Amino acid sequence: GFGTKAVGEGAGFLLNNEMGDFNAAPGLTDARGLIGTAPNLARPEQRMLSSMTPSILARDGDLVAVVGSPGGRTIINTVLQVILNVIEFDMNIQEAVDASRVHHQWLPDALRIEQGERISDVTVADLETRGHSVMVRGRQGLAHSIMIDPETGDRCGAADSRSAEAAALGN
Repeated sequence: GFGTKAVGEGAGFLLNNEMGDFNAAPGLTDARGLIGTAPNLARPEQRMLSSMTPSILARDGDLVAVVGSPGGRTIINTVLQVILNVIEFDMNIQEAVDASRVHHQWLPDALRIEQGERISDVTVADLETRGHSVMVRGRQGLAHSIMIDPETGDRCGAADSRSAEAAALGN
């Protein structure tokens, strides 16, 4: 849970693995170039910023899919892009999870795209020609999803191909 308020006897520090999710100071960037804000400063009983976005998709009350991903501040965009790939681009769940991803978070004012062949150099050049600052980075998130086949009712699992350890099963 958040804010356990547990301190190791005589140690003088909180027993918690989430301290890295706080910002050191407003306006300063962390090691990854992410800017800090006053509401996310570490202080007693403060809950840290979280982008956790486990999502359940339903249609007419029936389960369609579940989607989730780790990835810090990129989680929301990762989950949204998987959902849009299914709903707007008619991808199956594995295609949706494996598709290219982008991320923009205001500061730094740059469009982050995944390194590799998922987004072509031509696309990057076109974005830069249009005035976008593009940063090519490593993978974004590790989305994992389950989608219900509308015809058979089977559960179709999708593990992100960005992870060599990921696996998914269906029925």
